[in-house]
Amino acid sequence: MDLIDDPTPGQNAHEYTVTEISGAVKRLIEGEFGRVRVRGEVGRVFRARSGHLYYDVKDDRNVLACTTWKGQIANLSVMPEEGLEVVVTGKLTTFGGQSKYNLNVEEVTVAGVGALMAMLEKRKKALEAEGLFDPARKKPLPYLPEIVGVVTSPSGAVIRDILHRLRDRFPRKVLVWPVAVQGQNAAPEVAHAIRGFNALTPGGALPRPDVIIVARGGGSIEDLWGFNEEVVVRAAAASEIPLISAVGHETDTTLIDFAADRRAPTPTAAAEMAVPVRLELITWLEGQGARLARATTTGMTQRRQRLSDLSRILPKPEALLSDPRQRLDRAEDALKSALLRLIERQRAVLARVGGGLRPAVLRTRIRNETARLSDQGKRLLPGARRNLVRKADAHDALARRLRLGPLRDRVETGREAFSRIAPRLHSSVQQQLTFLSDKLTALERMRRSLGYQATLERGYAVVRSGASVVTGAKAAREAGALEIEFRDGRVDVHAGAGPKAKRGSSKPPEQGSLF
Repeated sequence: MDLIDDPTPGQNAHEYTVTEISGAVKRLIEGEFGRVRVRGEVGRVFRARSGHLYYDVKDDRNVLACTTWKGQIANLSVMPEEGLEVVVTGKLTTFGGQSKYNLNVEEVTVAGVGALMAMLEKRKKALEAEGLFDPARKKPLPYLPEIVGVVTSPSGAVIRDILHRLRDRFPRKVLVWPVAVQGQNAAPEVAHAIRGFNALTPGGALPRPDVIIVARGGGSIEDLWGFNEEVVVRAAAASEIPLISAVGHETDTTLIDFAADRRAPTPTAAAEMAVPVRLELITWLEGQGARLARATTTGMTQRRQRLSDLSRILPKPEALLSDPRQRLDRAEDALKSALLRLIERQRAVLARVGGGLRPAVLRTRIRNETARLSDQGKRLLPGARRNLVRKADAHDALARRLRLGPLRDRVETGREAFSRIAPRLHSSVQQQLTFLSDKLTALERMRRSLGYQATLERGYAVVRSGASVVTGAKAAREAGALEIEFRDGRVDVHAGAGPKAKRGSSKPPEQGSLF
């Protein structure tokens, strides 16, 4: 049958299901295009709760839907931002559920330096509006840090330059936190290093640095882009430890430079900012010590000269004491006459008072006082009687309250206690008396042994002249009458003037004479 004559054209055409059409379109698009690179401006950006990233890339007439799955986001070197001109790389695919096609993006790069700078300026204004670049937030660097923390690549020339410069200027302990300084891992590793240094405990096993240097060598804006990321800027602004930014060369500028406390044009300059020159410091200290010594010597000389000048204008001690000495002499001369005048005045007062003391006046006063006392006694007698009556009543009432039973018990208790104590008191008294008697006997024996009577028992004698003891022949001749005390009594003798006994003679002296 001819198709032209067929009254129902298309009746013999193949019928496709929706899934077949969607699958055919998917295979066609993915097979035709495969992996493509698309340039455009980022439009709407949306991040789902699942972690997937949805955004649009557009030009002046069309829009291409883009998707980056959650597992692919970490591999992106640049996060898409609305208004940013980018080049996205990925696979074109379709989504049959909504009859849409989109680009599964695996890589995002900025389309040209101009776009990067525009994004950088936009990010800088946003962070500056939050106050992260405020100069008032910046902390001063320590003059001489004990420990310097360095965040950089451990294999580059930067760390060698920093260590060499620190060793030349003032050797300090250095803690190096190795990080990637380029690529997609640079920003999170640098931010983690800054936060890690701040989390260390001061004085701990791994001590906390006193200053941090974030350093990297020069490079293109793409190479330094990790130091423009927001996570790095916020970590630098939140650092409690003073931070020096030394990223790139002097002409390179990154956002961490604005958040850091100090910016160094090069890593070597950062090391120079961190520590002073040791030799210059020693020279300065020696100069200050010399100045201090000169100032001390000059000050002492000036004060000594001023003291000498002041001492010359001070009056002599004799001049200061002359007037008080004269006043004392005049007062001493006037004291005698003043005392005489005082005695005369007191004598006159006594005479005036004594003139009024006559016997008649005294008798009259005595009679008056006697009469006054008699009147007072008469007035006091009734009161005394009433008081006596009250006391007697109180005594009777107290006597009525007293009973003999308790008193007898108390007396009996006291008697028993005394009976128990009396033997002990008697024994104690006897012991005390015995002790004192023995002590007295011992003292008496000592007195006898130390007294002169014991000496008399051995044949010696005591010669006295009146109440004094004669100890020499001259004193005996001058005394005349003497008394000699022997062991068994005393004898009165007179010192004679007879001839002296010859030395060695055995003839005794005459009776009644000592010589």
